[in-house]
Amino acid sequence: MKTTSRLLLVIAGLALSAPGFAGKDPLKNAIKARQGEMQLRAFNVGPLFGMAKGKIDYDADLAKKLAGNLKLMLDLDNGRAWAKGSDIDNYMGDTTALPKIWTTYPEISKYGKKYVEAVNELAAVAGDGREALKSKMGAVGKSCKGCHDEFREKQ
Repeated sequence: MKTTSRLLLVIAGLALSAPGFAGKDPLKNAIKARQGEMQLRAFNVGPLFGMAKGKIDYDADLAKKLAGNLKLMLDLDNGRAWAKGSDIDNYMGDTTALPKIWTTYPEISKYGKKYVEAVNELAAVAGDGREALKSKMGAVGKSCKGCHDEFREKQ
């Protein structure tokens, strides 16, 4: 029931933000949508890394919720946010996405699969103690870093 409630909350939030994405340039809107998704991921994963590293006190309930949020986001179909042409060559200053995301597809999907696997494994143990959390955070970080290193302009 909690998952259904969360999903409905996410859908409601997206519906309420839809007017902000009603601009004239659908590719620019796609960029904004995927940046929003990445910000939401970072908002949830940041405290988990902090707990795993001992920089934030471990909180089993919060760890479980944050990992659950990441898992819940896996169910969202955000394919439209990755529209061909919404890359740095066409939108310099708006995105750091390299064109090779689309020209080497399905190469990038390997990273997506690793991320899904890492998040599912994390969600299964996040509430079981700091050591359990720590044991799964490396795979989450590597899956994010691998994709960013290969398909995002270096910053």
